[in-house]
Amino acid sequence: MLSRVASTLRPAASAAVTAQRTVRRCYVEPAWRDTVRVGLPDAVGKTPLILLQSLSNLTGQKILAKAEWMNPGGSVKDRAALALIRDAEAKGALKPGGTVVEGTAGNTGIGLAHVCNALGYKCVIFMPNTQSQEKIDTLRLLGATVHAVPAVPFDNPDNYNHQAKRFADSLPGAFWTNQFDNTANRDAHYHTTGPEIWEQTRGNVDAFVCATGTGGTLAGTGRFLKEKSQGRVQVFLADPPGSVLHNYVTKGQLERTGTGSITEGIGQGRVTKNFEGTTLDGSFHIEDAASIKMVYHLLQHEGICVGASSALNMCAAVAVAKALPRKSDTTPNVVVSVLCDHGQRYQARLFNKAWLQSKGLYDILTPEERRFIVG
Repeated sequence: MLSRVASTLRPAASAAVTAQRTVRRCYVEPAWRDTVRVGLPDAVGKTPLILLQSLSNLTGQKILAKAEWMNPGGSVKDRAALALIRDAEAKGALKPGGTVVEGTAGNTGIGLAHVCNALGYKCVIFMPNTQSQEKIDTLRLLGATVHAVPAVPFDNPDNYNHQAKRFADSLPGAFWTNQFDNTANRDAHYHTTGPEIWEQTRGNVDAFVCATGTGGTLAGTGRFLKEKSQGRVQVFLADPPGSVLHNYVTKGQLERTGTGSITEGIGQGRVTKNFEGTTLDGSFHIEDAASIKMVYHLLQHEGICVGASSALNMCAAVAVAKALPRKSDTTPNVVVSVLCDHGQRYQARLFNKAWLQSKGLYDILTPEERRFIVG
């Protein structure tokens, strides 16, 4: 079903006219009264929830997106980074002046580097060498020591996560944050992202959908929303090619769908501790072509520049919105997802003609969309 999302981003005129009545200025009161925040750690979270007009018009439902690129480190992973460090401090596993070590596709590392600088820790990051150069350069700019290592499966002892753990074990005063299986990650979203969405919508939310790498955002946010709504809110997985999770959710089998994806930091080959036990109402498989089309759609029609994982989330939000029947002629459903980070971190790939051509994704863009290509 979702392979057709890329070709349906332009709404029919009748749908647009009908939905226009429902998407203007939904929430005029602020969700909270903000105050002075103490340092970078206190600035993590309480991000805006944005009504996406074009996608709402397309579906006749309300599609809202958490603007997580507005966290101080630039992504949703700031929440997990802060929680992992605070949890380690509380348990005595991380002492003043210690070293934080993690295996990450980039954004968690960037969040950790920011928080480490703010709190006086050193930061060492192991990451696959397939990640964008922008992320690697940002980590080094932030003072982190970066080890870009060959990308190999999790069951290989040289997987970047295993290398990070071995390094931490060998270094006195070091702590491996273990973002994939340390449930302080999903707890961060249970205690922050979920409550924020509930407060910002005044409880008027019907579905939440997002992709998962560690499992923290989906599991923690979904659990809170389900508990708070007494099971009314439906929670869905969005999954890229090459991941096993779509088949795991829909068939109970750890089988990959497709061979790989252009997205970074999402999709999985296993069930992490953070994802384990998550109650879901379904899963949507999103092809790369749909994600790329959404990257350019959001930039052209919403003025929002995001990466492919954020775009994949929005494709899934459209699919969920289309799958849910309207409550009534005048009452649409409210579907919430996450804009994970800013597209500038992927400029050399997602907005580069040669790279898009190498992936067979350039020809799907319209002339209007191609004007955003910078290389």
